[in-house]
Amino acid sequence: MKTIARFLALLAALLPLVTAAAESTAASDRVAWFREARYGMFIHWGVYSVPAGSYRGEPVDQGYHGENINPLGEWIMHAAKIPVAEYAAFAPQFNPVHFDADAWVRLAKDAGMKYIVITSKHHDGFAMFKSAASSFNIVDATPFKRDPLKELAAACAKHGIRLGFYYSQAQDWHHAGGAAYPRKGPHFGGNPALGHWDPAQDGSFDDYIDRIAVPQVRELLSNYGPVSILWWDTPVGIELKHAEKLAEVLKLQPQIVTNNRLYNPQQLEHFAGDTSTPEQQIPATGLGDRLFEVCMTMNNTWGYKAQDQNWKPASDITRKLIDIASKGGNFLLNVGPNSLGEIPAPSVERLRESGAWVRANSEAIHGTTASLFRRLPWGRSTTRGHTLYLHVFDWPTGGTLFVPGLLSTPQRAELLVSHRKLAAQAGAEGLTLTVPAAAPDAVATVIKLEFAAAPKVVDLLPQPDAQGVIELPASLAAIVNAYASNARMLGAGADAHIGAWTHPGTTVNWEFRTAGAGQFKVEAELALAAPATLRCECDGKRAEVKLEATGGLETYRTVTLGTVNVTAAGDHTLNLVSAKPWSEARLRRVRLVSAKW
Repeated sequence: MKTIARFLALLAALLPLVTAAAESTAASDRVAWFREARYGMFIHWGVYSVPAGSYRGEPVDQGYHGENINPLGEWIMHAAKIPVAEYAAFAPQFNPVHFDADAWVRLAKDAGMKYIVITSKHHDGFAMFKSAASSFNIVDATPFKRDPLKELAAACAKHGIRLGFYYSQAQDWHHAGGAAYPRKGPHFGGNPALGHWDPAQDGSFDDYIDRIAVPQVRELLSNYGPVSILWWDTPVGIELKHAEKLAEVLKLQPQIVTNNRLYNPQQLEHFAGDTSTPEQQIPATGLGDRLFEVCMTMNNTWGYKAQDQNWKPASDITRKLIDIASKGGNFLLNVGPNSLGEIPAPSVERLRESGAWVRANSEAIHGTTASLFRRLPWGRSTTRGHTLYLHVFDWPTGGTLFVPGLLSTPQRAELLVSHRKLAAQAGAEGLTLTVPAAAPDAVATVIKLEFAAAPKVVDLLPQPDAQGVIELPASLAAIVNAYASNARMLGAGADAHIGAWTHPGTTVNWEFRTAGAGQFKVEAELALAAPATLRCECDGKRAEVKLEATGGLETYRTVTLGTVNVTAAGDHTLNLVSAKPWSEARLRRVRLVSAKW
């Protein structure tokens, strides 16, 4: 009996571990398709495409009351403080007679995209689907009378493309009680009514969640077949009790993938979702083991804005996809159709041009994992098992390409598209490939390296040079943005810098290596339009420095941030954290100068 009792006790102790392991495996299986997809289409489409960025005949680039308010096309109601009833009058003008779900899905597929996420309801409260919870929807409030999400679901099923829905669960500027983002308030939590501008918006946020948000999410997950993604956004006013109600509805589609914007993106212990969502910026070194999806516009706006013609070139889109894949992430690239249901021609042209590259080089993107290299001077790399794909942006002029840190010799080296074999020679510090004199592809030439076993790659962290200086360029930095912050790499060549650094709480960090302990002076080449405070951290020590304006964001100065003491040999991390008060900054590089020299 004692033996049986011990066995039962042991079984009881192990059961939670077995259950946890099973749940972890199930979660991994659930997101496996997403991890392999790498590329998706974001669609921001709604009644805001009727005003198309203008109100009362004038372009809306700032709020009507002088605030520096978000000028994005889909934010026009908020930016111009349009009264609820006046904005609702745009709905009868919304008649997208040129909408063709099949054509949209074929465009995404031809671009090399594996999934689509469309705005089912954005912050203006207008539902792009038939909803019993509110008549402010495309079927009941417009002459169109059709449900485009039904048609998209059918087209996606036909073409083997997964479908997901964006849903603004908190911000809703139309329905009473819905939240409105306050420019000077919190980006999540807080008072949901703080940003209201029309008495018609006032009401109970709890009632809004119960009457509008929860029922509409239930409709989306009940009426459109398999839904692969639920994309939450801007959790203004959301408390745990609200998040719990919305999360409960997800049980209707147990396989669904969700992001980190349901509750508090900075508190991942609650409703972390499956993915993080860097917006308009690419994490310099990825996000470790965390799944992430970079969402980005093709011009400056998400929703259609007629005057915004600042389009990214197709080559830039392609390289961004490569860069994101090399860091283990997905790229969710946006299109903003107009009120007739047409995706703008410049978007179509760029998707087709970039798509030709993606289809030819699909093997090096879809189903790959992150690069084994911290940084490659001429481009990026992706991985598939024992195979490396080198994506060469800057083609060498001397007929050889050096791959620093790669110490294994491939069984086969070839140009991916043409299958032309390349000679490879391993050395003590890396691999040398003999390559054609001219780049086969000016955007990115992919070289495929096949190995018999896992290739050996050594991590070449920055180290002191002969003068004791450690160079830390912006291109090597990891940028950890505060929520709603968008600091990112900008410029190229000598002007490559971290820009759009506008928020306190954003961290820029570098890893470096030393052979021993020592003291380093920290110098930064930066530009500031106004005084600011920067916190410098290394090996558990921190210090704040007050910085003076340099004369503007185009005027760089080298300033001393203080000293850091490295306590031992090995790898270290230098953090620069924007503190309060903060002013927008640009940063080209940091230099650590050893006190020994």
